[in-house]
Amino acid sequence: MSATTLRHGVYLPPFGPFGDPTTIVDLAVRAEAAGWDGVFLWDHVVSEAMPIVDPWTTLGAVAQATDRILLGTTVTPLARRRPWIVARQAATLSKLSNGRFIFGTGLGSDESGDFTRFGEPADLRTRSARYDEGLDIVRAIWSGQAYRHSGSHYQVYIEEAVPEPHHIPIWVASSTNHPNVIRRAASCDGIFPHLGDHTPTPDELADIVAAVHSLRLPTTDRSFEVVVTGNASHAWNEPTTVDVKGLTEAGMTWWMESLIHFDPLELSLEIVDAGPPRAQ
Repeated sequence: MSATTLRHGVYLPPFGPFGDPTTIVDLAVRAEAAGWDGVFLWDHVVSEAMPIVDPWTTLGAVAQATDRILLGTTVTPLARRRPWIVARQAATLSKLSNGRFIFGTGLGSDESGDFTRFGEPADLRTRSARYDEGLDIVRAIWSGQAYRHSGSHYQVYIEEAVPEPHHIPIWVASSTNHPNVIRRAASCDGIFPHLGDHTPTPDELADIVAAVHSLRLPTTDRSFEVVVTGNASHAWNEPTTVDVKGLTEAGMTWWMESLIHFDPLELSLEIVDAGPPRAQ
């Protein structure tokens, strides 16, 4: 894979120093000016680092304030959302941005209580089942086709309608190489390996990419994105050691520079203003 195909985004939580929607909109405008290709927001309901803002509403403002960059959620735990509401929200953002919205999804976790604080089931089996049903419902609504679903968790009936004018890519987050995760990703438009404690090595990423592509249909004509997050900007106060070239050779198509809530806002803005790592 040629390095020229690699795109660069910034990836951040909408809480703590980013817990003001106007701050995120300003950051997105600066990111576009500095040459980044996308801005992507975590999707949480509660956090220890308050204040916190809704990523979906904020992305609507970002869509209106920018012209070129892609934008999306990374990641929305579909199991704690009503899929038909998510489908409409995503479609609205896609229209607002003229097709620049990307829907990043995942199982989610209950680390901050996003499920249990509100009485939502947090066990893995239930989250997984709701996720699979939800993905089918979201895609059916976007397609405009008549659809009827009677599942373990959702009952849906919708009549035929006009399909969405823009294809809305779906990226699947993966914290493991579990077959269910690889299967979901292979049926969608991208995978976001999120190993928690470290950025994947080129060898780890190559294994993930190979597993996904082994299940991709040969007739699939859309590109498949491989998204990796970490810190590679030379503008950080400490040196970075990420092998961006090796990851790109292993199949990475998006590098996400991770901005974290426990860093000062001024430092995060310096990283954004410095532009993608390739510009250093």
